[in-house]
Amino acid sequence: MNLLDRSLSPDSLIFFGLILGRYLLIAGGLYWLFYGFLAERSTRRRVKHWPTWKKSIRSDVGLSIASALVFALLASWLTSTPVLIHTRLYTDVSQYGFFYLIFSFFLVLILQDTSFYFCHRLFHQPWLFRWVHRGHHRSQCPTPWTSFAFDLPEAVMQALLIIGIVFVFPVHVGILLAALVTMTLWSVFNHLGFSLFPDSGVSQWLAQWLIGPQHHLLHHQRYSFHYGLYFTFWDRLLGTQIPASQPQTQRSVRLALLTAAKPLAVRGKER
Repeated sequence: MNLLDRSLSPDSLIFFGLILGRYLLIAGGLYWLFYGFLAERSTRRRVKHWPTWKKSIRSDVGLSIASALVFALLASWLTSTPVLIHTRLYTDVSQYGFFYLIFSFFLVLILQDTSFYFCHRLFHQPWLFRWVHRGHHRSQCPTPWTSFAFDLPEAVMQALLIIGIVFVFPVHVGILLAALVTMTLWSVFNHLGFSLFPDSGVSQWLAQWLIGPQHHLLHHQRYSFHYGLYFTFWDRLLGTQIPASQPQTQRSVRLALLTAAKPLAVRGKER
C-alpha cells in the first residue's frame, strides 16, 4: 500500500493529530514556561522579542505542521499490515528479555545520533543546504518552536532514519515510543536558546559529552560546527566540536544571547 493510499486514512489522521499535538504541547508548553511565565518573574530569563522573532516562530510552526504530516504518513505506512510484518517490532518483553529491552533503547539513541550527525553535516553542504535545511535555520536564535521545523526533504529523511531502525534489529514498541519521546524532549530542550544552568559545574561537565542548548545555539550561529543530536562524540572525533573555553566560542554565545534578548526591566521601559 503506497503513501497516497494512506494519506486520508483514519490512522493517518490519528497519527497526524498525535504528532502535531505532541509538538504543540511540549514546544508550546516550554515556550510559555521560559519565555512567558518565568520571564515575567525574572530579569535573568529570556526577554525582549526582537522584530523578526514572531516571523521566525510563524515559519517554524508552519514547517512543523508540514513535518507532522510527513511523519504521520510514514507512520501510517509503517503500521499497515503488508509493511509491519516485515519489521522487527515486537510487543512481548519476554521474547528477548529485559536486559535487551534496556540495551536496545540506548542502541536506538546511538544509531539515531550517528545517522543524524552525518545527514545533518551533509545538509550543510552549500549545494544542498538551501534545498533541505535552510528553513530550520531561519531562526538564528532558536526557540522551542524551532525543534520540529524541517524543510520537506529533511522531514522525509528524519522520518526514514527512525523507521529504518525497526527493519535492522528487534525493537519493542514501547522502546520505539520512548525513543521518539526522548528525541522530542531533547530537541525542544536543545532549542531553548539559552542555558538553564550555565555556571553549574555539573552542567559544564555534562556539556563535554551531551548536547544541550548552549552547544546547539552555537550551531545556529556558526554552521560549520556541532552537528550531533544527543552526544558530542562525533563532533569531538571528527573535528566539528568547538571547545567551550575558546574566546571566540564565549563571544559567540554572548552575541547570540544579546541578539535574542534584553533584561525585562529594559523591555518594560520600551513598552
